[in-house]
Amino acid sequence: MVALSFCCLLGLGCPKQAFAKIATPRDVDSAISHAKQLLETERDISPALKSALEVILLLIAVLLNRVTLNSKNSSKPPASDPNRKKGNRKKSDKPSGGQESHVGTTLQKIDDPDEIEIITIDRRTLPKGRYTADGFETHQVFDIDISRVVTEYHRRAMLPHEIPGLLSP
Repeated sequence: MVALSFCCLLGLGCPKQAFAKIATPRDVDSAISHAKQLLETERDISPALKSALEVILLLIAVLLNRVTLNSKNSSKPPASDPNRKKGNRKKSDKPSGGQESHVGTTLQKIDDPDEIEIITIDRRTLPKGRYTADGFETHQVFDIDISRVVTEYHRRAMLPHEIPGLLSP
């Protein structure tokens, strides 16, 4: 009964015909504003039904605004936008990862590292039991150390007696 009254207020006929008539968000906005005008002028509706219909109109407007959001008009990232246009990339015949024709190199451990840092183990964090030291496990990290070198040049100033401020070549 409420759906029928609501659709009649919107001027859309029965509920099944109403959804067929509403096609775009602009149509829905105009139908909502029309329904609000009819609600204001209607005298035979109880206050409870009137407020319920106003809440329903508000919910329709909120849900419509949510549905029409996409990555261009919201903060939604494009990857999570199901309606975005995807690029026309073609799948490559090559397998993913390193290619067979590419000769790769792996850094090998060196015998004399520049620094050795010993990492101590807090025995309180180990599970209960007896432990004995059994050498070291090692791994090496190769860092490229780029340092700033500032060179300051000093040139002797030679001043002739006639022209003050003249520098030597």
